[in-house]
Amino acid sequence: MRLKGKRVVITGGAGGLGNRISALMLKKGVRLTIVDRAKELPFDADLITGDLSTQEGIFAIGQTLNELNPDILVNLAGMQYFGPVEQQDANSVVLSYMLNLVAPVMLAQAVIPAMRDRGTGQIVNIGSIFGSINFAHFATYSSAKAGLKGFSESLRRELNGSGVGVTYIAPRAVKTPLNSEKVMQFAELTHMNMDEPDMVAKRIVKSIIADKKDVYLGFPESFFVRLNAVLPRIVDGSLAANDKIARKLFHTQ
Repeated sequence: MRLKGKRVVITGGAGGLGNRISALMLKKGVRLTIVDRAKELPFDADLITGDLSTQEGIFAIGQTLNELNPDILVNLAGMQYFGPVEQQDANSVVLSYMLNLVAPVMLAQAVIPAMRDRGTGQIVNIGSIFGSINFAHFATYSSAKAGLKGFSESLRRELNGSGVGVTYIAPRAVKTPLNSEKVMQFAELTHMNMDEPDMVAKRIVKSIIADKKDVYLGFPESFFVRLNAVLPRIVDGSLAANDKIARKLFHTQ
């Protein structure tokens, strides 16, 4: 797919990973629109400032996108909670599912009708390896990303033959401000693989251009995705040591 001249919308496009994807897209000659909480952008693109944490906010942004009529929608915006699930407050639980799952679904609903009418378009959902290997202490994040993976697969089948493609991309951990101090401490103690955002951004843009269906970044994580799908109890054992480290970080048994 040639990106030059395409109208591309990226949610969270001003963030640590998003601004790198945005820069690469601009180099490809796209007409770029960013959906973000930011008041201004460090690059030349249109900005929709909105709230993806509420149904009303998502609906309002969806109406704007419907009028904008993008060729490509990249659902990147999200949040991450790390800790015992019983310690996550109710507002954070709702926010996690709204940003990581509900917003991508509702924004896809907003842009699909025009894409169907044109017979062309692409929905790109940025998930996570954690959506296929559901890590302890990342319960709401992992389950929301698992939902996004399932939505992407279901939507792809629903849109089959329409000319509208669906791409699901699952990076492993990325070195961005999304990671809290506790996450970085956990990553160091468990020797978690963490990728540089520039490399991940390049792989994401390359996958969009190639109109890939499912992309899992990183080895051995991509192998464990397949293993977890068929033999999850084996993966339980391999993650047990990491889970003990996480419990010590939060002083739980």
